[in-house]
Amino acid sequence: MSLHNTPRPSWLTFDCYGTLIQWDEGLRDAVVAILASKHAAAIDPRAFLAVYDKHEHALEQTPPHRSFRDIAGEALRIALHEFKLDADAGDIRLLTDRISAMPPFPEVVGTLRALKEAGYRLCIVSNTDDDVIAGNVAQLGGYIDRVITAQQAGAYKPDRRLFDYAHQQLRVSRDDVVHICASPHLDHAAARDIGFRCVWIDRGTGRTLLPDYTPDATLSTLDQVPPLFAANGW
Repeated sequence: MSLHNTPRPSWLTFDCYGTLIQWDEGLRDAVVAILASKHAAAIDPRAFLAVYDKHEHALEQTPPHRSFRDIAGEALRIALHEFKLDADAGDIRLLTDRISAMPPFPEVVGTLRALKEAGYRLCIVSNTDDDVIAGNVAQLGGYIDRVITAQQAGAYKPDRRLFDYAHQQLRVSRDDVVHICASPHLDHAAARDIGFRCVWIDRGTGRTLLPDYTPDATLSTLDQVPPLFAANGW
């Protein structure tokens, strides 16, 4: 499906971390703090994050469903072990507290306001727990109408069940929604499989497209969304 000559959506759904919230920057800062607390500042945070991400994503797709806090804690413990470091309960508290406090990108709140003023309803669909994301949503200016999490759906992206649950809760079909996201791996697979329209916010982080899916539009920042929609006659 393409945005051109398609109906104006009633809802816009958003990935949160990396799209609205400064995930990469915040996660790196959290890892730097954790490594510093263990006198391991010489470890490259990027190498550590690659190991952490690998385990986090694998655990999210491993039954039974577990909370994001549990999964993040286990992935962090495994990553620390692989770097020959001990883990303790304070590490996961630091990590999840830092995630909850991550701020939005500079253009996000103004863009959400503009989209609300244009008549769209706004929903976040995110791989997290309700209490973790609450701190991030509180920084978004009160413009978000709904927040749907993996905790509520009992499934993590790229599992399409999270999006199926979101669409059921919003009482919409795929044609009523445009999804806006930064993660090809987590969001584009569902867009491909379900067929909803999708805008990719490519912030230059090095993430690459899936080999068998191309989003309906690619933008570099969120504030390019309202002009895109206006050009489409919405």
